[in-house]
Amino acid sequence: MEEKSYYEILGVEKTASADEIKKAYKKKAIQYHPDRNPGNKEAEEKFKEAAEAYSVLSDPDKRQRYDQFGKAGVSGAAGNGGPFGGGFGGGMSMDDIFSMFGDIFGGRGGFGGFSGFGGSSSGGGQQRKFRGSDLRVRVKLNLKEISTGVEKKFKLKKYVACPHCHGSGAEGNGGTETCPTCKGRGTVIRTQQTILGTMQTQTTCPTCGGEGHVIKNKCTHCSGDGIVMGEETVTVKIPAGVAEGMQLSMSGKGNAGKHNGIPGDLLIVVEEEKDKELIRDENDLVYNLLLSVPTATLGGTVEIPTVDNKVKVKIEPGTQPGKVLRLRGKGLPDVNGYGTGDLLVNVSVYIPETLSRDEKKAMEQMQDSDNFRPSSSVKERIFKKFKSMFD
Repeated sequence: MEEKSYYEILGVEKTASADEIKKAYKKKAIQYHPDRNPGNKEAEEKFKEAAEAYSVLSDPDKRQRYDQFGKAGVSGAAGNGGPFGGGFGGGMSMDDIFSMFGDIFGGRGGFGGFSGFGGSSSGGGQQRKFRGSDLRVRVKLNLKEISTGVEKKFKLKKYVACPHCHGSGAEGNGGTETCPTCKGRGTVIRTQQTILGTMQTQTTCPTCGGEGHVIKNKCTHCSGDGIVMGEETVTVKIPAGVAEGMQLSMSGKGNAGKHNGIPGDLLIVVEEEKDKELIRDENDLVYNLLLSVPTATLGGTVEIPTVDNKVKVKIEPGTQPGKVLRLRGKGLPDVNGYGTGDLLVNVSVYIPETLSRDEKKAMEQMQDSDNFRPSSSVKERIFKKFKSMFD
């Protein structure tokens, strides 16, 4: 089967004008665009063929050589052995095609928004906007602040838009002009010969940094960057229930981007201050209560610290060491709003190391009482609890 000419691929006559060729390519590219034909290899090949044909016929010099010598006359532009590595199907990616020809569809990044269907996600040839770097700060919170949530203010030293040029980087009405290196595309195509054939790569334009334009007269205050070192006070709302190591983010509160670019983010890293009395276990709080022997034996009332204040808790007579009292809802709120933890009171009993003569005598009297000797059931319960620690 005879190979189709570039004119046949685009469906135009050999006498077609540059405008007719452009319209024909636009029609073919929309017809076989990958977004309209997902997973269709045949449509993808036709899409690449149309791009290859347009790359030659849209260039007057290449078109003249093609008309005179055929594909052999444009071997340095397309076809076997050219910079496309055996045609677009061999070496050019979709990114390369969108980069080189996407501008004819009225958008900088390919086919976006044309004829009602989305553009390629490749974004080939899209002009670049500088993004400012992120800033990171640390905030220390106590349990009270974690329990209720809190607002914190930070005075940040950061890059801000230059007040003299309002972030543009241009002096006065100097403005910008199209980059002479990339012709406003923001990228350049580099071609080199390798043992595998001609290879073509797309890189960010070194002259404009990918913006597609350069400043005529640079601002004397910021040297053309559009940013200067400044200060900003930022108020951060920290939600209740955050924990050590959590990182919050405030979009756009980082360093300003060059030339009115995209500002970075402010990252807030949470550090939790250790409480003197309460221990955090996820959303629960733990308090170690040390009872005297008489209180554990006779019962009574004790004060337990919470995040907000102190609460009185009744101790039942005969309370054993290791017993855990649960105060519902006295813990910390879940950061995602899934309820509130509890306050767990872990009971211990203090055994005095020294006794007065009267105290010792009283203890000796109690020692003879059966009530101060553990029953077999108590011994069994304590043994099972001890054994479970090693299972």
